Amino acid sequence: MPAKKKKMYRVMFHNQSKVFELYARHVVQSDIFAFLEVGDIVFGEQSTLVVNPGEEQLKTQFSGVNRTYIPIHSVIRIDEVEKQGSAKIHAIGEKGVVTPFPFPYSPPEGVSSE
Repeated sequence: MPAKKKKMYRVMFHNQSKVFELYARHVVQSDIFAFLEVGDIVFGEQSTLVVNPGEEQLKTQFSGVNRTYIPIHSVIRIDEVEKQGSAKIHAIGEKGVVTPFPFPYSPPEGVSSE
């Protein structure tokens, strides 16, 4: 009987005016209302010749994190993938990246929208 293959997910979400792309083995709806629970975050094996600055930044930011909770409204998409890719940070509007859906605009109090 073949060994059961562990599932791998690519999670893309907005964070501080950027799009983060992470790979994880655990993605579920959180018990915390309106949050997605992402755990067992996976990063590629480090080569001494090639360094991916985006992946290194994400690796540093998520070092020591067992699980992270992402607000549902920040999630762009979740894909179950066959193999892990490279974690990335994209600028919003960068070519090939999904542009965020516009949020309703409310002018600050006392400012007319006309």
